[in-house]
Amino acid sequence: MEARNTDKQQGTIWQDEASRLVFAELVNVFYTREISRLANELDHGRLKKKLASLPYYIERAATHIVLGDVPLQLDSHNGCWVATQKKIPSQGLDKIHLYYENKAEVGLVVPVVVTQAHETSLCIDMIDQVNQSQIHCNQFGWFTLDGQGVHSSDLSLLRPTKALMTAACCGHRWHYHKIVTPRVLGLREMLLASSINWRNVTKRKLVSG
Repeated sequence: MEARNTDKQQGTIWQDEASRLVFAELVNVFYTREISRLANELDHGRLKKKLASLPYYIERAATHIVLGDVPLQLDSHNGCWVATQKKIPSQGLDKIHLYYENKAEVGLVVPVVVTQAHETSLCIDMIDQVNQSQIHCNQFGWFTLDGQGVHSSDLSLLRPTKALMTAACCGHRWHYHKIVTPRVLGLREMLLASSINWRNVTKRKLVSG
């Protein structure tokens, strides 16, 4: 039933002028952003594949955003979400370990802290493997249960909270613990944001058939 309702909602995009405008703005900004990223791709084979799939992923991301799957304030002109930025996040390793020891599951979207050259950024990634002692995220790789990056000390996992997931989706970052201009999310993270269970970010979002 939910899938049918979603189809009906998607059809209304073209019936509502405001929704059409937001959709068009998002598609335009995503194309501009992704084409600029792909300009640095030197492998012609990979470039061809990415260009071929780009329209599908751009339309999918724009559709999810217009349908309201992400309950954040949207800046459609710049293709990003906005929220008040707070101080750099911190969590105890014991709480992180307790959470991932009991709640880690494939399909869960989690906040990843990236620290490089005195700059700290919040990103989102999805868990795709779990074993007794480690967690693997699709983009950032393996982490211990207490959130430490296995192959890089620049990476760490935090326990998901709504505030953290909001900050990550808004691209919040800090330099020497001072707030700086948010980073621009790539299309993959924009899509991932709609996979977050915003009603309870500590649990995986269930997809209805």
